[in-house]
Amino acid sequence: MLSSPWARFYSNSCCLCCHVRTGTIILGVWYLIINSVVLLILLSALTDPDQYHLTSAELGGEFEFMDDANMCIATAISLLMILICAMATYGAYKQHAAWIIPFFCYQIFDFALNTLVAISVLVYPSTIQDYLRQLPTNFPYKEEIMSVNPTCLVVIILLFISIILAFKGYLISCVWNCYRYINGRNNSDVLVYITTNDTAVLLPPYDDPVNGAAKDPPPPYVSA
Repeated sequence: MLSSPWARFYSNSCCLCCHVRTGTIILGVWYLIINSVVLLILLSALTDPDQYHLTSAELGGEFEFMDDANMCIATAISLLMILICAMATYGAYKQHAAWIIPFFCYQIFDFALNTLVAISVLVYPSTIQDYLRQLPTNFPYKEEIMSVNPTCLVVIILLFISIILAFKGYLISCVWNCYRYINGRNNSDVLVYITTNDTAVLLPPYDDPVNGAAKDPPPPYVSA
């Protein structure tokens, strides 16, 4: 029997020890905590703008960091991410496969963005130096990073992004395996239920064969 090429990547365990359901729940709770902390920081910044407000003079540019419009957009994104992570955690815990799909789509989108960043660094390596020049003068280790050889800096950044992409790809596979496990388990439960009902309907009643056999007696014996 031929199997799908994707079947070889299917596994019920992740991180070499725990089940994919447990791993997805842990991942959803971890993202939920991170986005909750980010939301608290954004809300505190909205209530006290002077604490997190950086002027253009402090940044050394012609823009302001996190104005009111950007803060509102970031807050809305954090609320959406909290909802998506809560849905994934609940779906993995209650075995509702459809609830995991939004979180899986977010993972694919995040992986695609990081891939585009890696491609842009590889195609346009000079953008790294331009980005470093735009950083504030008081940015930590700015001078040390700019003094590194540009080629070595590109290699280091690409290696770092590759490690992040590999880790994100592994998390995507864990969530996808959890979705397949829950979906396959729900389908098998439905199949067992239907098969059981069909078997019960197809079996004839016990009295019918007995009555049918007793209805026609054998012919009388005639001696030659």
